[in-house]
This record gives sequence, C-alpha cells and structure tokens, in this order.
Amino acid sequence: MTPISILIPCYNGAATLARALQSCVIQPEAAQIVVIDDGSTDASADIVAHYGRRDPRVGLLRMPYNGGPARARNWGALHASQDLLAFLDADDEYLPGALAAASAYLTQNPTEVSVRLDVEYTDFPDQLTVHPDFATHAAALSNTVPSSLIIRRSVYAALGGFPMDDAFRRLGGEDGAFSWALREIFGNRRLDDVKRVRMHYHAGIHAERYFRVALGLQIPSPADVADAFHFSRQFLDTARAHIQQLRAASVIGG
Repeated sequence: MTPISILIPCYNGAATLARALQSCVIQPEAAQIVVIDDGSTDASADIVAHYGRRDPRVGLLRMPYNGGPARARNWGALHASQDLLAFLDADDEYLPGALAAASAYLTQNPTEVSVRLDVEYTDFPDQLTVHPDFATHAAALSNTVPSSLIIRRSVYAALGGFPMDDAFRRLGGEDGAFSWALREIFGNRRLDDVKRVRMHYHAGIHAERYFRVALGLQIPSPADVADAFHFSRQFLDTARAHIQQLRAASVIGG
C-alpha cells in the first residue's frame, strides 16, 4: 500500500463536508486528510475540528481570503506529507475501496504518474441522465474532475498545479486544462471497472453546465469558449515547456 494525502478545497461547504470527510476516514490508504478552508463564513471549520478530534489524520488549512478551488488545491499540495495526492471536492465522496484501487495501481505500475477513478453522478436531472449520449460524456467528465484524480506529487508540481487564471474562476474548467496537459504529456489513465467516486448534484454545479453543453441542450458564449481554449492552451504549453526542461536536466524520465 502506498499512502495518500487527500486535499479537500472547501468554501462554505458545511452542508456536505461531513459526508466527504466520512468517506475519507474509512480509506486506510489516507495517511493525511487536509481541508483547505477557502474563506468560508459557515461552520466548515467547526466540522473539520470535530473530525480532527476523532482522527489525527484530519487537519485544516485556512486561506486568507476566497481565492477559488485551484488556488486552495495548490496551497494544500504544498503542505502534503505523502508522495501521492488525491483531490476531493467538499460536495463529493469516495466510495469504499476507492483509494485502495488507486494505490494498488500506482504501486504496481511505477512508471505511471497518475490514475483516475470512475465517477457516479447522483441525482442529476433526468433530462440529462436519460439522454442516449449521457454515459459517453459522463466517462469523459470522469477524466477531468479533480475528485477522480490521484497523482504523484512530483509530477503535480512539475505541471504547475491547477491553473489559477481569473477566467477559470468565472467559467470553470481549470480541471479540464490540467487534465489536457496531463493527458498530452503523460497520459490520463482511468480505472473504469467500477464506480469509486460519487458526485452529488446541486444547483449551479459546473458538471451540469458541462453536460448541457456537451448534449446540445445549451449553447455556450463564443467568447467564453475562446477564453477557455486560450487559457487551457496556454497552461498546456507552459506545462510542456517545464517538463521538457526537467527532462533535459535528467530530473525526470522520458
């Protein structure tokens, strides 16, 4: 078993945070569980403190202001104690055995830098889930959402972490940019034999917008599409240049 640090960005997530934490503490591979409080004004910190008293693996980092989930994840990664990082959103949950599968895969495949887990989408609107193409796009989204990702810390750092451009805060999609770079440079493998992460629907969730656009039920702004592509491409090019520099210096393998 290779131990894992779980990083949970949280902004006013008190309604769902206990569920997320409970799904983490039952994972034996979780050596560290860090909630990064991104300027919350609700009881999120109190919930973390409650779990921390019961389980020493659970800890809290406080951001000085609300900077967005990408910044919170990157700050959490700087405080991780383990060589494998997992990212769980405060409104998602791991299913039993999720991290065991990821840890085993990366232990048995030492040349792989990351692995994705398959995502179950719960309580999403019927208009989406009954669509004949929903399963195809659900699989595609499982390749990008942070809650599906377990990655080697050194590679995460080499890629630069999640992009923090303001455009992504407005549009979402920093996870898509990161997964694009990961896929293009290293590959983006996913364990699709069973569902191991559960994403719960709530109004305004970015996943709903993704599905509506992908299924042709919503037309995005052309300007938003152009911005998302521009900043995603910029992140990919920067990440690729960083990796090439490290390979040239023989810091990482080819």
